[in-house]
Amino acid sequence: MTATGVEVDVTAASEAEFAERAEPHRRELHVHCYRMLGSFEDAEDAVQETFLRAWRRRETFEGRSTFRAWLYRIATNACLDLLTRTRPAAATGGEARWLQPYPDRLLDELPAADADEPEVVAVARETIELAYVVAVQHLAPRPRAVLILRDVLGWPAKDVADLLGDSVNSVNSALQRARAGMREHLPAERQDWTGGEDPETRELVRRFADASTVADIDTIATMMRDDVRYSMPPWEGLVVGRDAVVADWTANGFPEMTGLRSITTSVNRQPAIASYHWREQESAYVPLTVDVLRISGGLVTEVTIFGAEQFPRLGLPDRLEADA
Repeated sequence: MTATGVEVDVTAASEAEFAERAEPHRRELHVHCYRMLGSFEDAEDAVQETFLRAWRRRETFEGRSTFRAWLYRIATNACLDLLTRTRPAAATGGEARWLQPYPDRLLDELPAADADEPEVVAVARETIELAYVVAVQHLAPRPRAVLILRDVLGWPAKDVADLLGDSVNSVNSALQRARAGMREHLPAERQDWTGGEDPETRELVRRFADASTVADIDTIATMMRDDVRYSMPPWEGLVVGRDAVVADWTANGFPEMTGLRSITTSVNRQPAIASYHWREQESAYVPLTVDVLRISGGLVTEVTIFGAEQFPRLGLPDRLEADA
C-alpha cells in the first residue's frame, strides 16, 4: 500500500514504489537482525542487504505469504550468510565481544504490542535484553534462527522449515536443542527480572549512579549480588562474583577517579547509567562509559559497560557543562 492508498504489485513496482512499501518494516527487521547478530552495526548491514536482495529478487514474491513475512525470510538468510562469513560458531566464555547496545528510543519505533496479550508484551521486552541477546549468541546460526522465528516471532514450524529448506521434524529438533542451550546460558532467576519502571528499581539505579559519581566502590558493592557478572565489550573477559568485580575495578583505578557526573537512561529495555568525566581542555564533562544494569530481587546482578563511542547512537549528550 502506497501513500496514495493504492496496493502496489511488488513484482512490477518501480524502485521508489518498492522502497515505500518496504520502508515501514525497517525498524522491526533491524531488531530481528540485532537479535540474530548481537551487533547494532551488523544488523544495519544485514537490513541494507535485505532491502537490496528484496529489490533484486522482487519477482520471487508470489503473494503466498505477506510481504512482511517475505522480508523476514530474506533478512534471516542475510543474517545466516553474515554469520557464516564473519563469526565464530558461537560466543564463548559467557560473553559476546561484538555485543552493542540497542537504544530504547529506537525500540519505541516498533509497533506496540497488544496490551491485552501480556505474554506478547513480555516476550517483546525480555528478548531484547542483553542477557537474552548474549545467550542467543551461544547458539549455532541455524538453531538460533529457529529459536527466534518460532519463540519470538511465533512462526509455525512449517514456515520455518520452508525458509531453511528443512523438514518440520528437523526444525522441531533444532528448537528443542536451542531452548536447552538458552536455559544453560540465561540467568536462572530470569522470571524475576525487574523492569526500569518499578519504583524500587529506579531508586536502586539512582543510588548506584550517585555512588558511581563519587567512585564509592564500597557502597556500590552493597548493591551487587554475590554472583554478579561484569563484562565490557569488546574487551575480552567475563568477571563473575562481587569480590572479583570489586577487585577488577580497583585494579583498574576506579576508586581513584574524580570529576565524574552521570545521568540515568535506558537501553535494551534495561536501566543504564551514562558517566561523564571532567576534561579541563574543554571545560566540560565528556562521555566516558554507559553501564547497563540487570536487576533482580533488589540487587544488581549484571553490569555490562560500553564505551564512549556508543553515546551518539544512544542519543546521549556529547557533553555536560560545568555546574553554574
